[in-house]
Formats: sequence, structure tokens, C-alpha cells
Amino acid sequence: MLEDAQLAPSNCNTQPWQMHIVSGAKRDELSQAILADDDAGHNTPDFSFALSDFHGPYSERARSQGAAYYEAIGVRREAIEDRRTAARLNLSFFGAPHVALLFMPSFGDNVRVAGDIGMYGQTFLLSLTAHGLGGIPQTMLGFYADTIRKVLGVDPSLKMLFGVSFGYPDEAHAANAYRICKAPIEESLTFHQ
Repeated sequence: MLEDAQLAPSNCNTQPWQMHIVSGAKRDELSQAILADDDAGHNTPDFSFALSDFHGPYSERARSQGAAYYEAIGVRREAIEDRRTAARLNLSFFGAPHVALLFMPSFGDNVRVAGDIGMYGQTFLLSLTAHGLGGIPQTMLGFYADTIRKVLGVDPSLKMLFGVSFGYPDEAHAANAYRICKAPIEESLTFHQ
């Protein structure tokens, strides 16, 4: 799977990905450190993120996804504490035995580098599936970049984009039964002749 991911394309063949896979006792230590920072309200993202930045159909899609997820796992919209508990499952890697954390060097405005990391991450996710495993891409882990760098001893010049928790999927879990609505192809595709 890692060999498959290594074949992902990248701008000018720079191959800027730096992946750290964390398992066992180190995974547990990392989760506890992230949960402690979450309790303290201490976020250190390398890249900005705010749902309020989304507009139009992008905002609608984000809201729909959240609503579908919480409905699938039986959490009502008004149950604020239950929603927080569900969101914090990200920070314990949803119980997966491994988490892959994707870091990148910073070049220019980082758009091309982030695109390369996305292609690498997608290739890794597809290979996991092809080998009977499952993965959950988690941008929320990027909110704790400094904590993760500190626990793992990652060079501060590397920026954290996202993580992928992975292992054998629990097919019976409600979160794995719901499906995210996808926009019709016509909304994102234009043919030119």
C-alpha cells in the first residue's frame, strides 16, 4: 500500500509527502496528548479552516454531510455534548489501530504541494480499500499540528495537512452505513469542443 502511494503523481516530480505512521503505545500517547489539547482549547493548525468560509453549494454540502453523519450515528442536532463527543472520536482515531499523518514542506503559497499530498493520500486510501482495509481521512487532526510534531519529533519546518486512520473497517458500525450525497456530474463538469 505504501509502495502504491509512492507512485502518486506530483508537481515536477517533487514527491513532497512525508508520512508518519503511528501505532501501538505511541498511537495511544499521541491520542492522549491531542485530547488534552482539545480539552484545553489549544489548537495549532498550520492551515486555516472555518466552515464559515464555505459559501453557496459548498456550504450546503458541508451541512448536509454533517447532518447525515450525525443522524446515522443517532446524535440529534440539539444534543451539543453528544456532538462534541462524536467529533472527539477523530482524536482517538476512531479506534483504528494505526494513523498515517501527512506532512509537507512549505513552498510558495503551498497550493501545488497540498495538491500533491492530496493525490498521495487518495492513492493510499484506494490501496487500503484494494487490500481489504479501510481508511478515514481526517483534516481535524491538522488542528493539533504542534502537538503531533512534538510527540513524534517531527521537524517544525514540515506542515501537517491531514491524517488517515486505518485498519479493518467495522462494517456493522452505523457510521459506515450512511452514504454522502454527491452532486450530479453536471455541476462540476464542462465539456469544451
